[in-house]
This record gives sequence, C-alpha cells and structure tokens, in this order.
Amino acid sequence: MIHRRNFLASAGLGAGAVALESLFAAETQRSHLPGTAKSVIFLFMSGGPSQVDTFDPKPELANLAGKDVPDSIARTVPKIKRAGLQNLMASPWEFQQHGESGIPVSSLFPHTAKHVDDLCLIRTMSHRNPVHGPGECVALTGTSTGDRPSLGAWSLYGLGSMNAQLPSFITMNLHTDGMQFPQGAGWSSGFLPSRFQGTVVNPQKGIKHVEMPSGVSRKQRLDELHAIDQLNRNFLRSTGKHSELEARIQSYEMAFQMQTAAPELFDIDGESTDTMKSYGLDNEQSRSTGRACLLARRMVERGVRFVQIRVGGWDAHGNIKGNHDKMAARTDQPVAALLGDLKRRGMLDSTLVVWGGEFGRTPTMEGLGKGRDHSPAAYTVWLAGGGTQGGKIIGETDDIGYTVTDRPVTPQDLHATILHSLGLDSSRLVYDHHGLRETPTGVIGGSPVLEAFA
Repeated sequence: MIHRRNFLASAGLGAGAVALESLFAAETQRSHLPGTAKSVIFLFMSGGPSQVDTFDPKPELANLAGKDVPDSIARTVPKIKRAGLQNLMASPWEFQQHGESGIPVSSLFPHTAKHVDDLCLIRTMSHRNPVHGPGECVALTGTSTGDRPSLGAWSLYGLGSMNAQLPSFITMNLHTDGMQFPQGAGWSSGFLPSRFQGTVVNPQKGIKHVEMPSGVSRKQRLDELHAIDQLNRNFLRSTGKHSELEARIQSYEMAFQMQTAAPELFDIDGESTDTMKSYGLDNEQSRSTGRACLLARRMVERGVRFVQIRVGGWDAHGNIKGNHDKMAARTDQPVAALLGDLKRRGMLDSTLVVWGGEFGRTPTMEGLGKGRDHSPAAYTVWLAGGGTQGGKIIGETDDIGYTVTDRPVTPQDLHATILHSLGLDSSRLVYDHHGLRETPTGVIGGSPVLEAFA
C-alpha cells in the first residue's frame, strides 16, 4: 500500500503535502455520528426574502389590510420594531397547495413548487438583529460581530477534503450591489486556521489565474513550486506555527492541482442542451444564477464539501412586488433545476440543499410605499435532501407572520442541524482558541432540529 505522503511527494509536491494530509486525516478523526449528507449547497438569499410572500401564507393579512398589528401580537414583537406596526399589507401573490404533501407555495415560485415534496420548511427561524451586514454574520457565523468562523469553515475543519485537486469550500457571490464588508465573514475562517476559509469564485470566469502560464512546462512548474516550498518551510521553521503561511503553502499546492481539475470543472460545454435550458441559461434573467447552480452540482459531484451561492438583491423596502418578482425570475427556475438534477443523478440523498436569507420582512407596509421592512422575529428557510424529510413543515407563526408561536429555531440551531447532517455534533466539534474550547455555536449554543430528518 502506498502511503498518501509518499504518493504526493512522488507527484512533485514534496513535504508541502503535510498540510493537505492534515485535511485528509480530519475526515477520519472528527466524524461523530453517521452522516446523512456528504456535501452542502447553501443558497443564501441576501437581503431578506419575505416569509409571508413566499412560503408562509397568511390569509388574515387580506382581512386586516391597512390596519394596525393587533395588540395581542404587537406586545410580542421585539421593541426595536414596535415603531412600525401600522398599515398591514396583504401579499400581492396567491398561494396554492402543491404535491402530495399539499404544502402551499407562493405563485412567485412555480418551478420550486413542483419539488415541494422534497422540501422541509422551517417557518420559525428567529433572531434579534435587523441589520443586513450583522444579520448575515448571524446567519452564516452565528454572531453579529463577524469574527467567528463561517459554517462552511467549520464543516471543512470537521471533515476535511474529499478532493485534493479542488477547494473544499467554494462560494459564489451574485448580484452583490451594495455588499458590505462584514458580509465577507460568511466565507471566512475566523479564528480557525486560514486554510479553512472559502474560495471565492466567479461562476462566469472560474478560478482566477489557474491556467498554466504560457511557455511554462509541467516540470518547470514543479521545480518552481519545490523551490518556493523550501523557502517557505525554512521561514516557517524560524517563526514557528504560522496559520497564514501554512495556508499560503497549501495554496501553492492546491493551485498546481487545480491547473488540471478546475478548467474541467468550469467547462460546461459537455452538459446537454436540455440540462442548460433547465437551469435557465438561455434566459438573461436567470442565466447567472443558473450557471452558479449548475456549477454547484458539478462541484459536489467532484467532491467539494461546501458550496455557498449568495444571491444579493432581496431587500424590498419600497416595492415588494417589483423586487420579489425580479428576484424570483433570477432564482426560481435555477433552484428547481438544481433540485431536479441532483435527484435524477441520485445525488440529492447525499447533498443537503439549504435556502434562506438573513431574516424575513414585516407583514406591514413600510412608509407610504408598497414595500416591507426587515424582520428577524420570524422567517422561513427550507432544507432539501441530505437525509431530511420532504413535504414537511416545522413550526408555526402568528396569524400575520410577525412572530413565532411554536417551535422557534435560531440560526445556531440551523447550523447544528446542517452539521448534524454531515455527521458532526456541534457540541463536540471543538477548536482550542487561546485556551477557550470553541464550538460552532459558541456560548449561545444550538441544537439540531432532529424532526427535520426522515
């Protein structure tokens, strides 16, 4: 049997393979329970999709349109939002039941509605931060400060890589108008070693600078990498443990491997015309999201552990109908195609797909316009595949969709649920940070939503 280190050394990567080997070792050392998923695709709808206009219908809003929030509900709304409890607004879209489960879905999502029997809706997500940047930090790292590892980084730290030729945590950011600096925490490694951070990829252009330089042979490149590796390791011996330098060493190794693997990953010409059309690549509105979703399927097919697609633009203060119509046109068909494609290929059972944003929106009209304000008190996410039970609804909100009335779920609970699907117990996944035994859910804590699983 060939030892992995000897194999990598013989491939020309030398002692630098140790960093990669630590990732392989993590895969067998840190799993806590039988996982139901191998990979995660997190479809992050940045800006805050409205729960009462998408997956949590509230017919009572039509009866109360123009009125104030009833006192029985108003007193349960967090104080920060009690100034905006006037002028309730009915949803501009109709809801219909779909599938054998009969789960109601807004007419915004006719394509996704066809897959409702594969969706597990959690209608009672809740936290207390109504600001976009900090809200995204809460949704993707567990706290609003942005100084903790992202969920993707924890997943990679816990399980390691399934493919040494590609990054194990890839994020694609679409329609990022107005994206704030704190939102970068959503793919950062925080206090974990830098090698666990996400690799940001442009789905149109692929990974930057991955092609072999013109006129440089494979042997020349290997000789260059060997020399760089020796210089870096000599410096590392003089400085001691150095997370950033170790990550840099690994990046050179990974870059060489990707010069073969990455171009093939991003070359979608081999996909059938029907497949590309199903993802909406022939439609200008859905093309960018469709390409990202198709690439996400190709990534998990090749062993990428955690894929995050951030679709910005869901902020709808002035015109909920105009905004959500546009965003649904961007995302509905590609998301549905991803679910269908994974299922046809027998990959949905081993891939957990997550859809949701940093918070929801108020059932009231904002100002004199026809928009809705931010509301983290109660919002919806859904899960599909990865061992979850489709055709199921978890939790209940009040009659107008403002607050949680049964089974609240925090972002930390959602993180614990996603890690649980991967075979990781969030309370036992520990990293020693300056003497503190840090876990993915931190001091706030979180428990997996076990009823989400079949």
